[in-house]
Amino acid sequence: MRLLIIDDDKDLCDFLKMIFIEENYSVDIFNDGESGSYAARTNDYDIVILDYSLPKKNGLQVCGEIRHSKKHVPILLLSIINTIDNKVNLFNEGIDDYIDKPFSVDELRVRIQALLRRPRQISNKILEVEDLFLDSNKHIVRRGNKGIYLTKKEFGLLEYLMLNKGNVCSRGMIMEHVWNINADPFSNTIEAHILNLRKKIGSRGKKELIHNIPGRGYKIISN
Repeated sequence: MRLLIIDDDKDLCDFLKMIFIEENYSVDIFNDGESGSYAARTNDYDIVILDYSLPKKNGLQVCGEIRHSKKHVPILLLSIINTIDNKVNLFNEGIDDYIDKPFSVDELRVRIQALLRRPRQISNKILEVEDLFLDSNKHIVRRGNKGIYLTKKEFGLLEYLMLNKGNVCSRGMIMEHVWNINADPFSNTIEAHILNLRKKIGSRGKKELIHNIPGRGYKIISN
């Protein structure tokens, strides 16, 4: 899962990043509305946490730009301005949920989980390819009856490949969806993670599931 936080409170951003990295999210942070809006419109995120009061562009403007760019990512807005008129304007502009500041982390977490449980996400929680099983909620991976331990990045990479079963995932697509915006696109980190995944989910007598498509990328192939 990839999370974008747009908030000018750097201490809050660092705190939230620490929490959500522990929950297997890749997290990008921007501290002003202009750069945050650009990131949201040019990258693919699973959810956006957006502050209302921001330098350069406020949350209402950022939300409008995201929606006008045809991005349908869930947007959870944070604000200390909690008038009814303000909330109505924000929902009309396209936010999906709203939390008043200050807020509890537990409330933020359950609201994010609720947004991710909406219909477009429900079918993606349990993934199966051949005898390979992945549970996105419980972070469980099995091949047949054998449990498999994966690092957070390996889990995110496998989840992305399984979500796109049968389709070629280019190196750029994998970098954009699994790594954060600060990742070095010229490193061999993807190749290293693919190699580790193949070793962990493969075993003697088992069908090879992750395939390299020369010049194009990788894909999971099943019968």
